[in-house]
Amino acid sequence: MADTNDKLIDAKQKLAEKRSGEGKGIGLEFPAPGRLPPGQKLVTDSWPVLDLGLQPDIPPDMWLLKISGAADERTFKWEEFLTLPQTELVTDFHCVTTWSIYDARIQGVLWQDFLKHLNVKPEATHVMFHGYDGYTTNVPLSELEQPDVALIHSFDGKPLERVHGGPVRMWVPQLYGWKSAKWLKAIEFMNKDKRGFWEVRGYHNHGNPWKEERYS
Repeated sequence: MADTNDKLIDAKQKLAEKRSGEGKGIGLEFPAPGRLPPGQKLVTDSWPVLDLGLQPDIPPDMWLLKISGAADERTFKWEEFLTLPQTELVTDFHCVTTWSIYDARIQGVLWQDFLKHLNVKPEATHVMFHGYDGYTTNVPLSELEQPDVALIHSFDGKPLERVHGGPVRMWVPQLYGWKSAKWLKAIEFMNKDKRGFWEVRGYHNHGNPWKEERYS
């Protein structure tokens, strides 16, 4: 990723390794175990921003989502994307750097509804999500079957902010946040697994917060 600032990547890796979960202006709570995965801290007054140092500015009317690989190729424009069934969900969300947020109110297209508008080949087993910043992350298709996985465009009743991956990002709340690619540009269906950006740099290939699957 030639355009990525290596120093910022290193800083994020060190932050994750320290598992500090703390930062300026972030309120933290330590609720009883059960809802909060092990090693996580609850953020109560902000949604931390972590990225590769690039925050692409993609106006909605310029946004395109390309489908490729083990599926019929097609491209969604913003207007078409908004005609798909829209759902509002309330979920928790967990970052590998140890912060979590509760009751995130998000809106978008459920993955299961999105699939109905695609022709995915039977041999597909995984997807690679591609972001406008050059980011990639891999997820098994079986994980995307969870009922609250979605392509989202709104958070807390407002359009998803650029700093958080707007206009559209993935939302895979049962896995660590790096699996929920920001600034979604393309979805590549694959007939075998291939590791994405953080996965080839030592992050766990699966990323289940409840098992603390942080690193390989």
